[in-house]
Amino acid sequence: MHVLAAPYSHQGNLSALRFCQAAIAAEHRIKRVFFSGDGVLTGTELASPPQDEINLYSAWNELNESHSVELVVCISACLRRGIINASEAARYEKSASNLAPGFVLSGLGQLVEAGLESERLITFGA
Repeated sequence: MHVLAAPYSHQGNLSALRFCQAAIAAEHRIKRVFFSGDGVLTGTELASPPQDEINLYSAWNELNESHSVELVVCISACLRRGIINASEAARYEKSASNLAPGFVLSGLGQLVEAGLESERLITFGA
């Protein structure tokens, strides 16, 4: 699965999450979700949505923990948007990191690999 939509600014992010949940409930396997473009904003640890809204950040993390779905964020899109892990923070001499647990920084090769190894590659938020 490929998610381009930012959380809360486009329906695509929530639709992707609901699709994953429904597919897993129907006993399909989702190996990897690749976030690129504004979709990488899903991987920030610093967002705090209002309590009366679905917390997309924790919902994606729960999908990762409960069903071993890999959550991969595009490293180049993350760097442009200020989302980094500890090793990238050190590399760029930044004082902190903000990549949420459960998410992994990687390149487009992960998206290509997922497309080759899966029956289908579905994009949300294009």
